[in-house]
Amino acid sequence: QVQLVESGGGLVQSGGSLRLSCAASGFTFSSYSNYIMSWYRQAQGKERELVASINNDGGRTNYADSVKGRFTISKDNAKPTVYLQMNSLKPEDTAVYFCKALSRVTSRSDWGQGTQVTVSS
Repeated sequence: QVQLVESGGGLVQSGGSLRLSCAASGFTFSSYSNYIMSWYRQAQGKERELVASINNDGGRTNYADSVKGRFTISKDNAKPTVYLQMNSLKPEDTAVYFCKALSRVTSRSDWGQGTQVTVSS
């Protein structure tokens, strides 16, 4: 079972930046490359939505239209940790941000506990 711990959330003014981290553990050496790591967010009263994802084997990335050009997902395979660099933040980015690990072999998803991001206008 994969364990995920997010950190880096907080309160920031509109136009500011934050970097979220997701520390992952529980991968076996052979399984790590079969995972897709993602960041999701859930604003109050809204459904959880995909923000960005990255493949562990090739590093291919995918972004929601609302964050393209502002957010960057990256990973450090040695740790392993997944990051979400968020620039030019807007009040509508306010949400709880969750990290997810999806196994392409078993289709199992594991989630972190989430970290709150609040952007003031």
